[in-house]
Amino acid sequence: MQLKSLLSTLTIGVCCLVAVSCSTPADKEPVDYVNPYIGNISHLLVPTFATIQLPNSLMRIYPTRSDYTTEMLDGLPVVVTNHRERSAFRLSVTQGTELRPIIPVTWDQERITPYDYHVEVADNTIGVSLAVAPQSAVYEFEFLDPSKPATLVFYSERGEVNADGKEQLSLTGSQRLSRNMNIYFAGEFDTTPEACGVLRGGQISSDLRTEGRAASMAVRFPAGTKKVSLRYGISLISTEQATANLHREQQGFSVAAVAKAGRKAWNDKLSAIRVEGGSDDQKTVLYTSFYRTMERPVCLSEDGRYFSAFDGQVHNDDGHPFYTDDWIWDTYRAAHPLRALLRPTEEEDIIESYLRMAEQMGTKWMPTFPEMTGDTRRMNSNHGVAMVADALWKGLSVDADRAFDYCRRGIEEKTLAPWNGAPAGWIDDFYRRRGYIPALREGEEETDPNVHGFERRQPIAVTLGTAYDEWCLSRIADFRGDKENAAKYLRLSYNYRNVWNPDTHFFHPKDSTGAFLPDFDYRFGGGLGAREAYDENNGWTYRWDVQHNFRDLARLMGGREALVRNLDRTFAEPMGRGKREFYEQLPDQTGNIGQFTMANEPSLHIPYIYNYAGAPWKTQKRIRQCLGTWFRNDVMGIPGDEDGGGLTSFAVFSSLGFYPVTPGFPAYNIGSPLFSDIRIALPGGTFHIIARNCSDENKYIQSATLNGQPWDKPWFSHDDIRDGATLILEMGPRPNKTWGAAETAAPPSADPY
Repeated sequence: MQLKSLLSTLTIGVCCLVAVSCSTPADKEPVDYVNPYIGNISHLLVPTFATIQLPNSLMRIYPTRSDYTTEMLDGLPVVVTNHRERSAFRLSVTQGTELRPIIPVTWDQERITPYDYHVEVADNTIGVSLAVAPQSAVYEFEFLDPSKPATLVFYSERGEVNADGKEQLSLTGSQRLSRNMNIYFAGEFDTTPEACGVLRGGQISSDLRTEGRAASMAVRFPAGTKKVSLRYGISLISTEQATANLHREQQGFSVAAVAKAGRKAWNDKLSAIRVEGGSDDQKTVLYTSFYRTMERPVCLSEDGRYFSAFDGQVHNDDGHPFYTDDWIWDTYRAAHPLRALLRPTEEEDIIESYLRMAEQMGTKWMPTFPEMTGDTRRMNSNHGVAMVADALWKGLSVDADRAFDYCRRGIEEKTLAPWNGAPAGWIDDFYRRRGYIPALREGEEETDPNVHGFERRQPIAVTLGTAYDEWCLSRIADFRGDKENAAKYLRLSYNYRNVWNPDTHFFHPKDSTGAFLPDFDYRFGGGLGAREAYDENNGWTYRWDVQHNFRDLARLMGGREALVRNLDRTFAEPMGRGKREFYEQLPDQTGNIGQFTMANEPSLHIPYIYNYAGAPWKTQKRIRQCLGTWFRNDVMGIPGDEDGGGLTSFAVFSSLGFYPVTPGFPAYNIGSPLFSDIRIALPGGTFHIIARNCSDENKYIQSATLNGQPWDKPWFSHDDIRDGATLILEMGPRPNKTWGAAETAAPPSADPY
């Protein structure tokens, strides 16, 4: 009861903080439904952060705390430099006498929208307001007790800070982000201070320049000061460019004016999707999820130039904005396909950015985890190839020749060992010869120096992921008319068969001799995070990690009926241990429905697999169950780590009633839409989905038409909708078990080999 009461209180508190007006629902615009607090308390690992940012912009900010329940703010933010992990600079505000580089403060009365931030700090004695533009921001500080002096402290963790007060007080600074990369700051105050200088030993000195670790500049305003505004720009090129960015985007010191422009920018993007019906909570989850998909990647172009950490140089962007900070292992499944559908030109520029990265690195290896400071090569596999194949077959303009070359090099020249960017080694030679990654037997020591000590070999995850990547290569080759490579990589895409255990019907780790590991537990085998066999998830999740060929997977399991039984069992199979023990070993596998986990990206397609096996009605049931259980309008409303659109793109697609199960096929599986009327603005026209009688009870499709013609398939192609289309679904409370059930109606799979 105490836990229930606490969650209820937190939910009520967050609802009070949601940045929506007191207007009626009919007056709301899409941006008014966004609740940045959803998921700010994690189920186990990393929460979402209440991000203030324009779509895909370099300027990103969120409160400087670890999660929603953190009591103090560690100063105020200036800019986030890597998704959920790193920030640059810090700003502290105080009316006290104790000065430090970073001054923790209490916080209250907080209100956050995607474009502005309001909070009272220091026991409600200082009001703080902030609004953001693409590469600049403006702060306003209101001192509720003006009888005391007020001090602002600007901090650079590892860099320099300079002050110039000849006409109007300005601050410039830099902070080192990596070996070859800095971020630059240029700010201006609207109020003349009484003192400004480097902070040393808690005192304001007369020096106006400092550098090194914890470089701090303090600016003091006299008693009687009621308001102070600070506007600033940021840049990855220079302080001069930061100043140019500021002056290009802001003409004054008005938080309200910057917020108004930011609100319009968000509303323009979010309005690509318009829905009627459903509940306010469902709309809030939809538009908040959509907002999350635009957190990353971020655009680095500044007046036609950009700094690239991939070679440490400034480049001209030649009219194609440069993007980075994208964890492709998480985002290729749905975030990239969502952008390819709604904003194909932007997706083209993103893919071109990654091709440039491959060239700038010198290796011509397609990146896998392109971040602000370079490609960190985290996770496993080389799924940049998937977003290329998907884009090409959906008609986007991508240089297929360069993309094929760089994707192939990344898969074949770089090691397949997870979390490593070294050249191919022993494990890779083994994979080329035998078609799978070997697992270590109990007590067997690692022999490949490329294998990460903690992340291990992840042999099943890497084998299955690489088989899918090789299928994507075959799709790119086919697009180019290269029949030889298309056939070669299609053949290699069946390598998942090499680790299929026909006795257990699971993908089972094999040792280097070709023997399955004995006495292996598909729930708990593989150590922490199951990394000695899988990755972050157990064998029940990776049983379904054959995104490109469910027809063949059904064959391996003994037919479509067997596949349905095994899917049913996945959702029904108990954890097998208490929650503490289960999550202690598998902390990423939260959001459970049986052994299914809603919290991690390799599971996102699993509810849709019923469509391939003649039971689309079960997909409709499961999608509603997953959305209703795990995506909610509260502070715990995200089931796992939301990796810049990784999970929320699933919620966007699934709430609208369809999902791209196999990036690389220009096709979408039909689920069960939450709304009765959906209009999606595509470059070629409007995709209109009408779900008649849709409700929480009426979740099952009875019949359908597409553009006026009867539609008895649980999927449609990209070409069916790209120039506009109307899909009408007749919904009811009980399943029509024959709709879309014919074997010939199944979504596309790779051809049998």
